[in-house]
Amino acid sequence: MTRLFSLAVLAITAMAVTPSARAELLLYGAPLTGGAESPINNSTGYGSVLVGFDLMNHLMTVTAVFRDLTGTTTASHIHATTAVPGVGNAGVATQVPSFVGFPLNVTAGSFTMTYDTSLASTYNPAFVTANGNSVPAAEAALAAALANGTSYYNVHSTTFPGGEIRGFLTPVPEPSSLVFCGLGAVGLATAAWRRRRLAA
Repeated sequence: MTRLFSLAVLAITAMAVTPSARAELLLYGAPLTGGAESPINNSTGYGSVLVGFDLMNHLMTVTAVFRDLTGTTTASHIHATTAVPGVGNAGVATQVPSFVGFPLNVTAGSFTMTYDTSLASTYNPAFVTANGNSVPAAEAALAAALANGTSYYNVHSTTFPGGEIRGFLTPVPEPSSLVFCGLGAVGLATAAWRRRRLAA
């Protein structure tokens, strides 16, 4: 799983190659487990998610990896805003019925997709309505929920329609993202070496 998470982080930190881009990008991450669901479930599934949010350029990149779900995937999105950081349930803030690009009907997978946060299509219409029927207000509300730990990423499945694995998104300090980026590069190099060795 460490390699999968490293690869996910590598993909999103590619958005922050230049110092100016890095200054704009805020990173939020979480491990994904059934134990983080509310109510807690006994899923064997697990995963990781990393969200890069760039308010100035109105971009959000979501990168997730998951495996060993007990059911097949039916949806994935970010929920916000809970009353208390790190606990509770909230409505869906982002695209419904699921993030565009998220793999459905599988027990393991990965995805990376970038969304334009200035567009209504990035959000659940109910989330926009709850924020004054304003897309800029919905964008600001999602940014605030990410920053204060009152949003979570959820993967829903046929076994657990309310959510099989989830994790509350919390800020990833910049030095950590660089470390993870390095780990991702090591993971890619190791995978390439193994492929060459098997082909020989």
